[in-house]
Amino acid sequence: MTTSSLRHATLLETVSVTVSEPAVEFYENALGRVCTTIGIFEANQEGTLWRVEGVKNCGYQDDELTTALLLAAIASGEHAPLERTITEANGWLARTYETFPEQKIGRRFIIRGTHLPPIADPTHIVLTLDAGVAFGSGEHGSTRGCLRALEYVAYRRPCRILDIGCGTGILAMASAALLHKPILAVDIDPWSVLTTQQNTRRNKLHRHISCHLGNGWHTPALRHKAPFDLVFANILARPLCLMAKNLAYALADNGTAILSGLLQTQVPMVLSAHRKHGLVLERLLKEGEWATLIIRKFNRTPKTSH
Repeated sequence: MTTSSLRHATLLETVSVTVSEPAVEFYENALGRVCTTIGIFEANQEGTLWRVEGVKNCGYQDDELTTALLLAAIASGEHAPLERTITEANGWLARTYETFPEQKIGRRFIIRGTHLPPIADPTHIVLTLDAGVAFGSGEHGSTRGCLRALEYVAYRRPCRILDIGCGTGILAMASAALLHKPILAVDIDPWSVLTTQQNTRRNKLHRHISCHLGNGWHTPALRHKAPFDLVFANILARPLCLMAKNLAYALADNGTAILSGLLQTQVPMVLSAHRKHGLVLERLLKEGEWATLIIRKFNRTPKTSH
């Protein structure tokens, strides 16, 4: 999930809505226009209701938020009242520290916040992230699924790697640390680009990762670097569907795409969009209610007879 980081001097507020699963991404997009972090949580045991929650400066862009929520209601057909909670910045960060323990993911990765003492672990790749961006720190099922998928495909030794919608840069950094190849990272959000740049420097991986501000596949740097052997897109289900044609074009023959940010119920929709363009599901990974797809573009060039 795309996540941004800002420094707060005074008050923060948490804004949230509770909606059914089909409306989640509409409201996530709405809150994402003004919030510095976004999280999605189950709101009932049946998994039919979800709480979409964001954190922002108190009173920041309230008019834009109102408009965005109205558009989300129209698009989803579901009106969700907005809830607000005022929180002091220090109090919010304290709770973030409590809910951001060390994350051990797969066989290779350890994700730790800057509030924890540094460690040296020669058997794992240790990545350090600012606890202020904990929603992009590996605790989310989509991020964990992408890291597990990276371990699964690493033996292919991809050389040209793209992280589209890089957020905190966690997937770009994990790829650089594991594969020792240059990574291109792109995000439409300026704060995400800044966060990625800060995190890559913090982890001494900035020489391997080039991060650009851009609108997805329309980013000039992306077009110039294609085709790619490995593409990460940890975003949302419907944007993934809309980007399927561009992904198929920009993926190298026998290349791999790791797609996430979608609920298990959205898998058929996303798969259908990519199969229309000749892409094939290789593996489906599940983390709670979330799904991660490993997609392949196989070389269909016919063999010549001799």
